[in-house]
Amino acid sequence: MRIGHGYDVHKFAEGRALILGGVNIPYEKGLLGHSDADVLLHAVSDALLGAAGLRDIGYHFPDTDPQYKGADSLKLLQIVGEKVTAAGCRISNIDVTLVAQKPKVGKVIPEMVHNIASALGLDASRVNVKATTEEGLGFTGALEGIACHAVCLLEE
Repeated sequence: MRIGHGYDVHKFAEGRALILGGVNIPYEKGLLGHSDADVLLHAVSDALLGAAGLRDIGYHFPDTDPQYKGADSLKLLQIVGEKVTAAGCRISNIDVTLVAQKPKVGKVIPEMVHNIASALGLDASRVNVKATTEEGLGFTGALEGIACHAVCLLEE
């Protein structure tokens, strides 16, 4: 068994779509990033890559490479899944905690779970997504951005 942890953060920006877990969320701001800035999928990707001993998402998809500008993070996650499989690992489960004061995302969590499971070829029962606020504390509480933690278990 191999355990991985992923963490990512992106700050809010005007004029960008807010995409979380592959879902376009109606909100007044999006997240700033080289790709689509899907903080949730980036954390999941880092957890998987870390557990497999494959470095991190920035190593595989550097923000200095123009081919990843505006990239769809669901497609990147699918590539990560292929890399994990090629390394001889099987994904047992993924657990995600999105940290955002706003917007509320509870209603779209099932769609996020579906997107992650589909991209990785998993049964949805192996993916869990939850969301929390920080009660107005820190940069997420001050509505400056969104953070996300993800953990996964791989089997060799």
